[in-house]
Amino acid sequence: MVKYTIRRLIQSIPTLFGITVISFMLMIAAPGGPETILIGNPRLNSQQREALAQRMGVNDPWPVQYLRWLIGNDWQTYDLDGDGEPEAQGQRKGILRGDFGFSMTSSRRAVTAIIGERVLPTLELGVTSLFFSIIIGVPIGILAAVRRGGWFDNASRVMSVIFNAIPIFWLGLLLILFFGVLLPNLLHNTNPEMFPNTSPILPMGGRCPNSLTGGCPPLYERLQYMLLPTFVLATGGIAVFSRFMRASMLDVISQDYVRTAKAKGLPLRTVWFNHAARNALIPIATFLGPAIFGVLSGAAITERIFSWPGLGQKAVQSVFEQDYPVAMAIVMIGAVATILGYIMSDILYALIDPRIRFS
Repeated sequence: MVKYTIRRLIQSIPTLFGITVISFMLMIAAPGGPETILIGNPRLNSQQREALAQRMGVNDPWPVQYLRWLIGNDWQTYDLDGDGEPEAQGQRKGILRGDFGFSMTSSRRAVTAIIGERVLPTLELGVTSLFFSIIIGVPIGILAAVRRGGWFDNASRVMSVIFNAIPIFWLGLLLILFFGVLLPNLLHNTNPEMFPNTSPILPMGGRCPNSLTGGCPPLYERLQYMLLPTFVLATGGIAVFSRFMRASMLDVISQDYVRTAKAKGLPLRTVWFNHAARNALIPIATFLGPAIFGVLSGAAITERIFSWPGLGQKAVQSVFEQDYPVAMAIVMIGAVATILGYIMSDILYALIDPRIRFS
């Protein structure tokens, strides 16, 4: 298993380099450029703008810019604040050595520092939603399969279609409207003595009361802030895992060894969960790899709606602001997470089914 994992990691290197080339070319092809962001003086003429772009190296051929971004180079001096005086020259080591440069819109802060502040909130929300997607979606799929055609199977099918059909942003807005306006007004009108005001039942945004200034308390002290975004982000995963688990379980329970286990008089709970469910989990492992990146991409919308200070919200903000170093860093994080997710799926095959061995 260790040799197989190392071999897969080595094989993923060309894929990662391909992602860097494609993403960098998309950035180069985007309208505008870094010089348009860094120019703080709108009275600069076209010649001054062109000189700034030349000093930044954005007019170089894209292979030269790509190598500079990948392996690093000495940045040329350029006028950062438009006062006519060039700023101090900096040293770029390149992304291969962990240097993603500086943000163009956040007071020239290091990209790694910005990413470091945003990683924990995104992992906190993403891991929690993925955890609930699995522990809720998989049992629903098992019960729907063993009770095929019953009311539970039909209800789970309807709910999965609904959760798959409703966009994440629309579901989030509906929850904000319900828990922030409709339900508080209903409770106040029903029992004004117990509910004297119409304040929201749950927090409508943020990671904690002072999420903008930092210093959030431990997770168990701010669970109310995670309820809505976690629910929104987990609904799609619950629908997908439940339906695929149901289909896989239906295929497994028709096998001979399951019928033999039932013929031996084993309890049905033991047959379903100990014998059938473990083999039915093998196809589910295939979706865990894409699910990791799916959580990150879905978090971009969820974090934006609920003002969650994570990587998703920062990715959207950096795209709108054309903060290319931050955007490219987040793209690379997503690429690495996807590759590691697929490798983890292969490893889970052997953990779920001992008969699977990688030579």
